[in-house]
Amino acid sequence: MNDIRERIAVSFNSQGLMATLGAQLVLVADGEVQIELPFSEKLSQQHGYVHAGAITSVVDSACGYAALTKAPPECEVVTAEFKINLMRPAIGERFLAIGRVQSSGKLLTVCTGEVRAFSGSVYKVVAIMQATIVNVRS
Repeated sequence: MNDIRERIAVSFNSQGLMATLGAQLVLVADGEVQIELPFSEKLSQQHGYVHAGAITSVVDSACGYAALTKAPPECEVVTAEFKINLMRPAIGERFLAIGRVQSSGKLLTVCTGEVRAFSGSVYKVVAIMQATIVNVRS
């Protein structure tokens, strides 16, 4: 698992979007990846909530990297599709995107994701995702 953690960390750190958002990789486990996003006014929409695009981006990455933990070593992953439900405004001090593998096969991996908005140690789930990730030979 250490090899996959390092592989994911290197990949994550090379993503310009994650760096622009200020997102950080906080957990890599077998079938699960967590990414933290601090609140920033630069990521807000007109009402002051974190923009749905930022929320979607971090949970999509969490799902993709969760799928990568199950992919064959010779493969990379790409998102084929996702569905996201934005359940309440993204208001909080920080956000945690959690991607989890539900089923992995030779070609497709189905993941679920959620985004938690934290105020102190209390959180509310602000978004949930279902994603299909494709293994591609690198």
